[in-house]
Amino acid sequence: MGMMKFIKYLVFFSLCITTLSVSAQDPQFSQFYNAPLYLNPGFTGITPQQRLVVNHRLQWPNLPQTFATYAVSYEMFIGELSSGFGLMASTDQMGSGGWRTTNVGLLYSYKVRLNKDWVFSPGIYFGYGWQGIDQSKLQLGDELANNQNGTNDGTVFRIDNEQYFDFGSGAILYNRNLWIGLSAYHINTPNTSLIGGESRLSIRYNLHGGMRIPLHSGPRTISKVSYLTPSFVYRRQGDTFSQFDVGVQYHIDPIGLGVWYRGVPIPRPFQLLDTEEDQVKQDALIFILSLQFNGFQVGYSYDFTISDLETRVGGAHEISLIYEFSVKPFRRGVKRKNKLIPCPTFNRKEGFWN
Repeated sequence: MGMMKFIKYLVFFSLCITTLSVSAQDPQFSQFYNAPLYLNPGFTGITPQQRLVVNHRLQWPNLPQTFATYAVSYEMFIGELSSGFGLMASTDQMGSGGWRTTNVGLLYSYKVRLNKDWVFSPGIYFGYGWQGIDQSKLQLGDELANNQNGTNDGTVFRIDNEQYFDFGSGAILYNRNLWIGLSAYHINTPNTSLIGGESRLSIRYNLHGGMRIPLHSGPRTISKVSYLTPSFVYRRQGDTFSQFDVGVQYHIDPIGLGVWYRGVPIPRPFQLLDTEEDQVKQDALIFILSLQFNGFQVGYSYDFTISDLETRVGGAHEISLIYEFSVKPFRRGVKRKNKLIPCPTFNRKEGFWN
């Protein structure tokens, strides 16, 4: 085994240990605004169109085995019920041991139109999850040291897949140019231990918001629309993860360009953790490119990790695909007062508001 390959494996196993020690922290999407249901169930049915979203994240590609996350969601708004309904599934695969966590769930939100400008959208999530390790893919220390197949560690044979129910909720307050939301997933803190003990999945909190700033003063029917969308997200899970991200995206039909900084330091009086040393640091610069055409939106981002590990593990690639479409039967007979004010998004033509 070459020295560089040995170093990569050493870094890989170190990161695996770190990941396991943070008590099953949820994977995070850099393009969180392109994974709306993963961020907040209040986003369910937030647009009049039906929406299908696919997300893929590939993290630390320079390691022998990468960390890959997939998510897919579908949602629709029914005006007669002032409600949004959605489905979401996600899977997260970590390293060479076949560690995989999969979740599927149903989402519901109700739209409360406070006045002609503002909408309040509370939502809930009911899910079912399971996680486990593919023992056939494990390679432990005694196997590597003795160049043997199979391990003598009896703990491995006690590992079993764990299944659990999950619950989350959230809400969003928004108008055509401004939004703010708060959500919490794993409210029931399900037990995810694989060896018959107790290992509770910590609640994941998300506080997020942003605004849409038009950069033109002409009529809404112009072919080229440009605007800025500065926004933020604060995420916390358990006692070891607390992170504040901030960024801005510029859009001019049909292209969007954005830059984000992940891990903005939070002043000590406002920290939710006891010490800075307890935090899982994932500082990164994130660059984003998106294209929108005929109801489709494609986004790509790359995370430049700001740490000494960057040259060894690489950053992270992320791709998002969004397709929005209308089905007329769900739009018939909707009273004017029940018509939806769509939440502002990063890539939306101005004519959508007409």
